[in-house]
Amino acid sequence: MPDYLKPEELEALRHWPTCAIANAIELFNIRPRNQGFMLPEIKCMFPDLGPMMGYAVTAVITADSPDGRKIQPAEWWENIQTIPKPRVLVMHDLDDPVVGSFWGEVQSNIHKALGCAGTVTDGSVRDLDEMRELGFHAFSSCVSVSHAYVHMVDMGIPVKVGGLVVKPGDLIVGDKHGVISVPLEIARDVPKAAQQVENWERTVINLCKSKEFTMDGLKERYNSPRPTWSGKK
Repeated sequence: MPDYLKPEELEALRHWPTCAIANAIELFNIRPRNQGFMLPEIKCMFPDLGPMMGYAVTAVITADSPDGRKIQPAEWWENIQTIPKPRVLVMHDLDDPVVGSFWGEVQSNIHKALGCAGTVTDGSVRDLDEMRELGFHAFSSCVSVSHAYVHMVDMGIPVKVGGLVVKPGDLIVGDKHGVISVPLEIARDVPKAAQQVENWERTVINLCKSKEFTMDGLKERYNSPRPTWSGKK
């Protein structure tokens, strides 16, 4: 059983933007710095909604043809309940180019009622005004007008969206900058690590804004030891 975070631990993480989270994760040296986040093709549809955070529920969809395997809605809804709240729906769209959208007003209302904070997809979304009003986050590659023949063909498996492989239960955070995966084994310590990076950065930024700014002072502060994860605040 994955070691999911307590509500207060999630809230501590929610305080930090994805850029700061990415900086913090680097301190742990558990993955390459060019991995663990989605590429810019996945865009935040509603930056004004603030951060989105949740555990991944994964699926694969297509809208190009009515043929093929179909996951029934009730089966999908039951699968969602196997992942703890808050949840984020991460969907890979098989169609290239994207044809139709799974996400709109109806699906957003259903999934919010099922404890989901939003969706991340390399497919499309629609009914943007209704989704925003509902407060249901969306990160997608594009927007479309139709649902076409959209249906689900698989669920509960690893999916690759925006260059990132996401497994069921992965902790996903998204904001106006993009989407990042936070390894559960370090997630509780990421806020402390983010603060360490912030403290170092602030010494440089404060000098740059100060009337006492000098080139020598900048060199000294910028070349001062960078933070490393010590397990302490």
